Amino acid sequence: MKRILGLVMVLGLVGALLVMAQEGRLGSPVQKFQQLDSLLPSPSQQRLATGAPGSGYWQNRADYDIRAELDEDKRALSAEATVTYHNASPDTLDYLWVQLDQNYLAGSADSRLAPNAKRGVDIKKFSYTALDRLLAYENYDGELKITKLTDSEGKGIPHTIVKTMMRLDLPKPLKPGADFVFKIAWNYPINDAKRIMARTGYEFFKEDGNSIYTIAQWFPRMAAYTDYGGWINKQFLGTGEFTLEFGDYKVALTVPDDHVVAATGSLKNEDQVLSKTQRERILQAHKEVKKPLFIVTPEEAKAAEKGKPKGKKTWVFQAENVRDFAFASSRKFIWDAMAVAGTEVNGKPVMAMSLYPKEGMPLWDKYSTHAIAHTIEVYSRYTFDYPYPVAWSINGPIGGMEYPMICFNGPRPERDGTYPERTKHALIGVVIHEVGHNYFPMIVNSDERQWTWMDEGINSFLEYLAQEEWEPNWKPHRSNRGMIDYMRLKDRVPVMTNSESIADLGPNSYGQPTIALNILRENILGREAFDHAFKTYARRWKFKRPTPADFFRTMEDASGVDLDWFWRGWFYSVDHVNVAIDEVLWLQLDSRDPAIEKPKAKAERESQPKTLTRERNASLPRRIDRFPELKDFYDSYDEATVLPSEKKKYEALIRELEESRIDTKLLKTKHNIYVIELSNLGGMVTPVPLKLDYTDGTSEELKIPAEIWRFNTEKASKVHLTAKELKAVTFDPRQELMDTEIENNFWPRRAVKNKLQLFNDEKPVNPLRELGKPDASKETPKK
Repeated sequence: MKRILGLVMVLGLVGALLVMAQEGRLGSPVQKFQQLDSLLPSPSQQRLATGAPGSGYWQNRADYDIRAELDEDKRALSAEATVTYHNASPDTLDYLWVQLDQNYLAGSADSRLAPNAKRGVDIKKFSYTALDRLLAYENYDGELKITKLTDSEGKGIPHTIVKTMMRLDLPKPLKPGADFVFKIAWNYPINDAKRIMARTGYEFFKEDGNSIYTIAQWFPRMAAYTDYGGWINKQFLGTGEFTLEFGDYKVALTVPDDHVVAATGSLKNEDQVLSKTQRERILQAHKEVKKPLFIVTPEEAKAAEKGKPKGKKTWVFQAENVRDFAFASSRKFIWDAMAVAGTEVNGKPVMAMSLYPKEGMPLWDKYSTHAIAHTIEVYSRYTFDYPYPVAWSINGPIGGMEYPMICFNGPRPERDGTYPERTKHALIGVVIHEVGHNYFPMIVNSDERQWTWMDEGINSFLEYLAQEEWEPNWKPHRSNRGMIDYMRLKDRVPVMTNSESIADLGPNSYGQPTIALNILRENILGREAFDHAFKTYARRWKFKRPTPADFFRTMEDASGVDLDWFWRGWFYSVDHVNVAIDEVLWLQLDSRDPAIEKPKAKAERESQPKTLTRERNASLPRRIDRFPELKDFYDSYDEATVLPSEKKKYEALIRELEESRIDTKLLKTKHNIYVIELSNLGGMVTPVPLKLDYTDGTSEELKIPAEIWRFNTEKASKVHLTAKELKAVTFDPRQELMDTEIENNFWPRRAVKNKLQLFNDEKPVNPLRELGKPDASKETPKK
């Protein structure tokens, strides 16, 4: 810290300091604070400049009437459907696009779009599991085979299959406001989800010979036709998920008669598929909000595992205004349920329900259904009331995947029934995350194929809020250190990158938006303003399809804060937070009074450390002591003495200030003025939270808004006036901005802890010891 004692004119004090602190630092252009107008689409009647849907907003719909059968012996699914497509757009359509996502697993092993290898294959750590999965792909062709495709009158429809997409060439153009009905039948073999990685499939349990089926992406689904991109018919490459239309579903699922089935929607034929006891238990569970009740007990599920089906049952489900449909089926399932407190849909409470095998206990019976209820309670508070009658969590082979009203989740305890804390948090966390997806994107229906972050990132942010309300000191799955390492990467891409072009999908589309939105809430807008704006976005776009521009504009419109710099940095750039405290300048006001300043200057000179030479020479005999006649006036002159001319000059200054009506007491100010000089090394425009520690043991925190960088995005200075003496300064003292280099966050610099592990040197192989003569070590060398 430099201590500067100089003449500072009172009238220009703060301005002069700022000029001095930034002298010669014009810095980089201010593009980081440019408005986003050049990047965002122009507002329209469909999408307003406020971020809200306009009077011209539209979206198409598709209704499905499906009959499907699960063949457990062949591990295959066959189905037929009547699809009614509603053209609500202002455009005439010559053809329709249909998604065949199951075809992602079609064809030979070499021709398939292999799962994303992320940053390449580590050939030194190629696992047994990885090899087994490759062998499984070699023997599985998962093509969804179309066996019938006609219009409502039974006439064939010309069509073209392009990998995971199918184009239907309409017999005549579909005009605005018109409907088109077609009928389609199909079948495909179900994949072993433990070997062939997908979001769907079965899990086989060798011990009891039974399987769990978690079935998704199983039927031809209408592609979305949009105002912003026309047909969203990008191929499904395995990463970018789904862009779908809302509709009403009636689905009849025929399965072995000893199976328990869960699905999107409400069960419409309970009397035919559930026992009287099960129906009574469900009614009882409607009244229970504190503890899940068993609908199928563990003992009943174990008994079913040992039995064989005697026939088939058809379970009928109906769902209104959903964008997809998934289901689960098995005889292994234990079933528990409870009502979600404070909820109501169609006069009944929303039901939280879980299905899991005995292998999921004791973890699932304790946490899954409670986590469902907790998610609905927390998410509804930040967005809107949950609009569906039920939310399911299913344990099976899928680690975590979401669909309307139902999700598949993987974590289980060890075989002996124990589990580490990490597994407990993994289960609760994944249930919160996947159930939370009912809000984003199942209701706020963003385009997953294009912008993963709009559902995964926003949902992960809400998941974080829900986890914070589950228990204190929740241990997050994604650590801050891991995210900091990611933010340092040179080859990462912006969050606004297309889903299929993101190598590090987890940190990019889940972690970074979560961090960004939390910073926006805690450090920029404040909780009240953020929560209002976020709820406004959720409610505006409930059952509609927002784009990033709608989110960005709504957050600014509802908060009243220009955030273009924030979106530009966190979503459109690969900048990161790395702010360094370069220097702290200490300025003390020169009172101009010689009676004060001269003794002070003398004391400071005398307090300077003595050199080693001066210290050693202190006892030397001096000539002036031997010859007193050499002494003169200056040998007894006190440098602190005020000369008459100095006193006269000071008195003249006081008269001048008084004539100018400037309070002369300002010259007596004893405050310290500090200039804290900062460098933005990471490029990210960021707020500047500082902790100031004083020599008297006290401290205070300053929260400087990001606009401190608006004239120079590389260098900035903060002037701080205080009566106390500064001891230390820390940037981001709570370590919540993901600064990638904490070593430069301190002034003065301090050491940062790092762990060091010790390893034994590996000894070279000794073939003589292993293969030589047993007594070789005992032989005596010949002389």
